[in-house]
Amino acid sequence: MGELPKGGSFLLSQTDPGEVFTPEDFTQEHHMIFKMVTGFVEDNVLAHIEDLEAQKEGLIRQLLQAAGELGLLGADIPEEYDGFELDKISSTLIAEGMGRAGSFAMTHGGQTGIGSLPIVLFGTPEQKRKYLPGIVTGAKIGAYALTEPGSGSDALAAKTKAILSPDGKNYILNGSKQFITNAGMADVFIVYAKVDGDKFSAFIVDGDAEGLSTGAEEKKMGIKGSSTRTLILEDVKVPAENLLFQVGRGHVVAFNILNMGRYKLAANALGNAKFALELAAVYANERQQFNTPIAHFGLIKEKLAEMAIRIYVAESMVYRTGGLLDNMLQSLDTSGIQGGQAAAKGIEEYAVECSINKVMATEMQGYVVDEAVQIHGGYGFISEYPVERLYRDARIYRIFEGTNEINRTLIPTTLIRRAKKGDLALQEGMVKVEVQLKGTVPVRAGAAELVEAAKDLFLFTLGSGLKILGDSLLMQQEILGRLADLAIGAFAMESAWLRAQKALEREGQAAAKLKLTLAQAYSYGQIGTLRLAAEEALAAMTEGPDLVERLAQINRLCQYVPINKVALRQAIAAAVSEAGTYVVS
Repeated sequence: MGELPKGGSFLLSQTDPGEVFTPEDFTQEHHMIFKMVTGFVEDNVLAHIEDLEAQKEGLIRQLLQAAGELGLLGADIPEEYDGFELDKISSTLIAEGMGRAGSFAMTHGGQTGIGSLPIVLFGTPEQKRKYLPGIVTGAKIGAYALTEPGSGSDALAAKTKAILSPDGKNYILNGSKQFITNAGMADVFIVYAKVDGDKFSAFIVDGDAEGLSTGAEEKKMGIKGSSTRTLILEDVKVPAENLLFQVGRGHVVAFNILNMGRYKLAANALGNAKFALELAAVYANERQQFNTPIAHFGLIKEKLAEMAIRIYVAESMVYRTGGLLDNMLQSLDTSGIQGGQAAAKGIEEYAVECSINKVMATEMQGYVVDEAVQIHGGYGFISEYPVERLYRDARIYRIFEGTNEINRTLIPTTLIRRAKKGDLALQEGMVKVEVQLKGTVPVRAGAAELVEAAKDLFLFTLGSGLKILGDSLLMQQEILGRLADLAIGAFAMESAWLRAQKALEREGQAAAKLKLTLAQAYSYGQIGTLRLAAEEALAAMTEGPDLVERLAQINRLCQYVPINKVALRQAIAAAVSEAGTYVVS
């Protein structure tokens, strides 16, 4: 294995298509895992969706235990603690498959992700032996308690307190947590509290602890089948040995867990969006108006095609990132007591990519389910049709695991801070673009060159911001948001093109044709949006002749000859309609 790419380095160099992981690289075992997950969801979850949405007593625990029997709860847990320690592609496939499962996807994610990974990565051997085997089977249900009524995105402002008892045997916890998934039946809570009022720390709290209680179930817009309650802690005694990691280091646990949480949520969103497109494609083929299936109408074709394009791009990003995470973890020694912390640090290298995936995939999902409802017309508004539930369920994804606004600020902020530490050569990249502008910038042609234009737009806009605003750039959230959109767009365009190019090199033109069409359609559709983002950012930084000059420079960076995107979308829509589902070949 060669040198692993640094997180964010995709902005600074060209990536070899042969080095990225794509869905076409799935092994037979990967395909079997995905088939098992989708079969479980179809037979166990969707077959009982009305009971699930009504929160039928005992059903969630029954479903979790059924998932545990199939090995769907232990993918990320070491074999030493009865888990299966699968590669990240396998656990991503499980998350994608669960994306079809509606509110059960949240229950499953709470169990296998944020509800157990803190113990996997930061727990002591004794803590792992006590809790993880039960998580794997579903005998114990996990929950993650970070958010409070007064501190959502600002997690470190938590008011829940922990005081060590005089004999040193217990921490006494007091406070409340809000919007806690799985709270109604959880046996194990990962709770964050401030020791002595200021040392933010993590604890493992048993669900039957005296003084621990939950509020009533929240009445939610969507994901109605998942349990969401307030957690109340009144003089709850937590054994000192249930401190997770170190006093005052709870932020390390919380933020590292969120990286994987964001990535897995992107995979959930991907599976959910594919389901929505499938429902829309089938309906469009069957529904007739003016004696013609509506799938034959141009504006419906456009919708089906654009849904497929965005799904293809998100899928390419998610599995590219899964490959990066796998390669990173395989390069590390994750054995021994410090192994989990080493894994967390390795995952943190791709924190930017995890945030990029979360934002892009959840916004893609929001677009796809909205268009799926539109294709259904009035029937999409009727609860009898599954797409109505998908629409409601999807809205929370842009809020979970750090809002998309928080993730947008994190992307450029993290990149800038890494560059200042010497971990990322952003300065060299920005200088390279300046040098390029002193010469003749070629008119861009083809998806590959549009990818380079997107990277240049990011580097030029960032360089302008740092020159004009200096460190105060980090305080300008509107500009940071545009910079994030430029980075997201560059990663998305490149991931789509790399996947298509890899398929072309491996399978030939005919087999790769649809992937190439999908990548082209996205790149040519996106570049104008990215130029607008750069223009808005520059206009917020400067004015007058300097602004005019900089706008002229970004126009030079992304000059391109348009292609017939209508024809591209028609070809994509034809493939989707013929298959009646999402398809890439």
